[in-house]
Amino acid sequence: MEYIKRSLERKFTRMSEFFKAVLVTGARQVGKTTMLRHLAESHNRTYVTLDNLMARNLAKSDPVLFFQTYKPPIIIDEVQYATELFSQIKIMCDESEEPGQFWLTGSQQFNMMKNVRETLAGRVGILELYSLSKNEKDSISFEDDLDFSLSCLQARQSKAQKNDIIRIYEHIWRGGMPQVLQADAEQRQEYYNAYVNTYIMRDVAQLGGITDTLRFSKFLTACAALVSEQINYKTLADTAEIAQPTAKEWLRLLESLGIVYLLRPYANNALKRLTKTPKLYFCDTGLAAHLSMWLTRETLMNGAASGHYFENFVVVELLKNYAYAQTKANMTYYRDSNAKEIDIFVERDASVHPLEIKKSANPDRREVKKFNILDKTSLEQGCGGIICMCEEVIPIDAKNFFIPCNLI
Repeated sequence: MEYIKRSLERKFTRMSEFFKAVLVTGARQVGKTTMLRHLAESHNRTYVTLDNLMARNLAKSDPVLFFQTYKPPIIIDEVQYATELFSQIKIMCDESEEPGQFWLTGSQQFNMMKNVRETLAGRVGILELYSLSKNEKDSISFEDDLDFSLSCLQARQSKAQKNDIIRIYEHIWRGGMPQVLQADAEQRQEYYNAYVNTYIMRDVAQLGGITDTLRFSKFLTACAALVSEQINYKTLADTAEIAQPTAKEWLRLLESLGIVYLLRPYANNALKRLTKTPKLYFCDTGLAAHLSMWLTRETLMNGAASGHYFENFVVVELLKNYAYAQTKANMTYYRDSNAKEIDIFVERDASVHPLEIKKSANPDRREVKKFNILDKTSLEQGCGGIICMCEEVIPIDAKNFFIPCNLI
């Protein structure tokens, strides 16, 4: 299969020129190893995976001997299986001035991240890779960071393909796992079956000590039924026949494995009575569609959940966009006790960009009136608007636009 250029490559290369170690985290099978091995093609770099039990046992029992056997510069895959290596990596980082000696991959599970941050503070850059975005699949890359200004959106529009609902839902239904790109419907279904039964079940057993695979499978399916909604722990717990604290624990585990993304609610002292419940999204819409038994693109596109999946798609594309961008952004959503909701707040450069998400190609422009809520805060309101299926950028007022969803 031909290699697909990843948007994270730019940031990874820059971090590798600066930090002595770089860790790429993310869910299984999203292409972490493929990206690193591709970037290492031009120079000699040792490769070892801790999925290999002999290498893992050596790493855990004798880190010094491990690095005598596998010499830097090195790629170490699935480093979460041997956190004992971190102390030795720290020693070796301190002995050398050479940046980029250690390229690591791992799933972002809590214990490993705590260990990395404590042991390798100041020596490691941590990046997250997600499954393929629609733009990566289409080989489209945008130079400028997304700030929702008219000039930025128009510059992106000149590079993007025309917005097309069939193509969008093909991406949503198929998902972004590199291995399903060429798969037919039957192969895709078997791939996701294996993904759930092999990777997810194995990881939750190893990392969370969960042995009741039947209940966990019900729990996972219940999560997929709630995409783009506020989390209801009671519903999740009842469906899987578990206690609510267990449901919270299991959801946290899925988040740490990069399977789900929890969009936190906006918090601000000036705005009272805000909700405290996050909203639930799947990092890969193809996995969610599989779990919810949407067997074809058409049934998903025309089904009752199509709007929820469109929102999930937009949120996760924004998440990927800012994970790979030069400037950091914080994403939240707004909801108060009067059920007034704004789908996304993107906070960057001390201003808030309010965004609504609508599957329509011609949404109601009055939606942006809700953004007046920001007048009650001391926050600077940046450009925003309605991300939708429209085909070109159209101004609504001085700061807000109809934004085609393929420009994010």
